[in-house]
Amino acid sequence: FELTQVNPLKAWGSLAMSLGLSVLAYGLGTLIPVQLGASPVWLLYAVVTGTVAGGCWVIAHECGHRAFHPNPRVEAVVGFVLHSLLLVPYFSWQRSHAVHHANCNHLEAGETHVPPRSNSSSGRFVAGVRQKLGRNLYGVVSLFTHLVLGWPLYLMFGVAGGEDYGLTSHFSTAAPFRKGRRRLFLDSSRHLMVASNLGLLAMVAALVLASIHFSPVRVLLVYGLPYLVINAWLVGYTWLQHTDTNIPHFSTSDWNWAKGALQTVDRPYGPLLNLLHHGIGSTHVCHHVNPKIPHYNAWQASALLKQSFPELVRYDSTPIHQALWRIATRCSVVSQRGAIGGYFYQPKVSS
Repeated sequence: FELTQVNPLKAWGSLAMSLGLSVLAYGLGTLIPVQLGASPVWLLYAVVTGTVAGGCWVIAHECGHRAFHPNPRVEAVVGFVLHSLLLVPYFSWQRSHAVHHANCNHLEAGETHVPPRSNSSSGRFVAGVRQKLGRNLYGVVSLFTHLVLGWPLYLMFGVAGGEDYGLTSHFSTAAPFRKGRRRLFLDSSRHLMVASNLGLLAMVAALVLASIHFSPVRVLLVYGLPYLVINAWLVGYTWLQHTDTNIPHFSTSDWNWAKGALQTVDRPYGPLLNLLHHGIGSTHVCHHVNPKIPHYNAWQASALLKQSFPELVRYDSTPIHQALWRIATRCSVVSQRGAIGGYFYQPKVSS
């Protein structure tokens, strides 16, 4: 038995569960009255539907890693459709995410959640904002910018995608989105970027038609509210997987692939979230060691990895909300410390 072996029954079963629950949840949203008095119901709807639909995001993520189906064309169609429905540029994201996996915790070549260094211009700016706002207010602002604004800002401008890439867009390879020492999207990938954009345009057109047929407010509530929750889960997962006060980042001279891949952390999300989100937050170390392992094999792979290399597999039992607040308040810029050559988040935060 190989851990990378795809089981079509389990793969399609996971897709059916996430897609079926999502269709049911969105359908219930069409029945909620568009009234101010129904605000608590809409809030509950947003949380439940966005959480359920996050499972579709994870299945598309698995397609992007070639871990869903043995036929790459089938896999690409499934991933493309799912991500387009969630306004994610599938092929462009697939490229940037591959760069992330190839350069995890690399300060120069890394992609997504790459921290600024304290001696860089952006690092000095962030440190200044933190100093001015103080610990708690900075934490609140950090939570909002990450969980609410972070995903669209990353897609449009490459925010938190790494200082060496400069401004990058998942929608265009044209200037000024090439300003940086590295290029994230090459000209050879332009046709796939165009395909991703067409998928998003089709979804936007469908939303516009729905707004005309029903009402813009109804569409914003039914689709827009869960969309914010899906994005919050996505960024929350990746932020917690790759960030904490004791996780080092490495410059080129100290980095290697194995060292970087093992600087991610598994966290306890509980049985319900692990079911709905296919264990993406609790088996992430294993995922970085081999991203071709399907989610239903990742549990066994994680157990084997921990059994063989218990000192190398990071696990933090801190409750998720506490870990999120710790990271939001204490993790802003990194500086080099210690003999191992790693860059760590500065331990002291002004109050």
